[in-house]
Amino acid sequence: MPELVHGSERRPLVPGVSLYDAAAELGSVVPASCRRTGRCHECVVEVRAGADQLSPRTAEEGFLGPTFRLACQAHVERADRDLEFAILRRRLRILLAPDGDGAAPEALDPAVTVGEDGRATADDGTDLGLIGGAPVGVAIDIGTTTVVLELVDLQTGALLAVSAIENPQRFGGSDVMTRISYEEEVPGELRAALRRALNHELKRLGRETGIDRRRLVDAVIVGNPTMRDLALGLDVSPLGRLPYRSVTETARRAGTAATTAVTRLAHEAGLLLNPQARVWGAPLIACHVGADAAADLIAVDAVARGGSFLLVDIGTNSEIIASDGARLVAASSPAGPAFEGGGVRYGMPGADGAIEGARWTGDHFELQVIGESAPEGICGSGLVELLAEARAADLMSTRGGFLDRRPELVIADGPRITLSRADVGHLAVAKAATAAGQRVLLRRLGLRIDQVERVYLAGGFANALDVEAAIAIGLLIDAPRGGIIRAGNASIAGARALLLSRRRRAELEALVGRIEHVELESEPDFFDLFTDGCLFEPIIA
Repeated sequence: MPELVHGSERRPLVPGVSLYDAAAELGSVVPASCRRTGRCHECVVEVRAGADQLSPRTAEEGFLGPTFRLACQAHVERADRDLEFAILRRRLRILLAPDGDGAAPEALDPAVTVGEDGRATADDGTDLGLIGGAPVGVAIDIGTTTVVLELVDLQTGALLAVSAIENPQRFGGSDVMTRISYEEEVPGELRAALRRALNHELKRLGRETGIDRRRLVDAVIVGNPTMRDLALGLDVSPLGRLPYRSVTETARRAGTAATTAVTRLAHEAGLLLNPQARVWGAPLIACHVGADAAADLIAVDAVARGGSFLLVDIGTNSEIIASDGARLVAASSPAGPAFEGGGVRYGMPGADGAIEGARWTGDHFELQVIGESAPEGICGSGLVELLAEARAADLMSTRGGFLDRRPELVIADGPRITLSRADVGHLAVAKAATAAGQRVLLRRLGLRIDQVERVYLAGGFANALDVEAAIAIGLLIDAPRGGIIRAGNASIAGARALLLSRRRRAELEALVGRIEHVELESEPDFFDLFTDGCLFEPIIA
């Protein structure tokens, strides 16, 4: 009998039921606040198989792409075969650096303080009123795939709560360029989806910690230029065409603005904080290298340590920064969402049920699954290990073809999870963009791979990444192992440091002004480097 499938849960497929009710029967909660009228646009689900068995789209679903539906509007009309769907707003695992404990900088210097009368005051003199307790700040890292929030005590620097969810804007596309196009076609919908998700998490964290919104008196947002500007209501269309600059970068270059940083009041940003709280969008580096990469530098203190280094933040839009100890160069690699689950049939973010590690035993893959549950899909670190293991066992060639020209590798049975030739193609392209970026920046500085003293690995799956596997398939340069530093989600750590220290904000403003941006596609041999990077073999200088 055909089944309804959500993750590892299955039920018989029954005509007449809505996907909203079906999710509830499967033990999953779909967010919604409009009593199933379709007006709130919160219950977006991705239909992965069997979409033609659902009722026709309603007018309320006109903003969605072909593989997405509103759960409250989509009803099962036929039961010819399995119908598989996924809820977008899944809570994800949070990966901090190995020594990341939320510790504050040595000297706390927040932009908001509380006087003896209990009134909070911003450093520009703005009165935020009586807040009824210690002041709390919110650090927000908006990634193309993942959104992370932290609540931080501004008096002690203590980390009070943390949350990580899938970016709910995925219905508008899996990468920044498609989201920019979507925003031009359906203005405001992406920002509204993100705002709803952020406020949902702020209310949830407030209930769990007992922190009233009046105490949320400051916020710092980091992200790539598209994500940051969408969150703050800026026009992102210039980021979709040459020369790919945020409106804030254009203003700074023209001399009409002193910085690319953006400040909004909380009520202007639509966030459920103290209404007079300021929301500070951290400064960008250039073009598609954004505030998240800048925050990475603050988190790891790479420049202050001196010497040569390479920082690689692997994501949908991978950012790479390199230094020879004097110059700083940066580039953005349009890696795409493959290593974050996008474009891969069984790909998924790092949530419960994701395969995060794999070893070939000789006749099957031995798997490591987040949450120790039945596997539902494969996250980034698992994809890297599967590729490396397949190469080492000669199950896959350097060009990504499988042994005996088979169309796919079986990774798991019950439920069946496979890796197809098309999946490998998506991963090869993502890897190639990141590999070419590393080679170009090191060449700009005149550095050989063996001259790089430190390699910082940042991003959502940096801590779970098997470094040897990443080097073997050509995702990372073959740097000295003692110099490889796992920074975890460094951008949220950097956002937290910026929240707690005005000195660090000033330091960041000065730092981004020193960084030289490199447009990878302008390199004469970029296509050759990219083609080399598609091979599953180590990067050569």
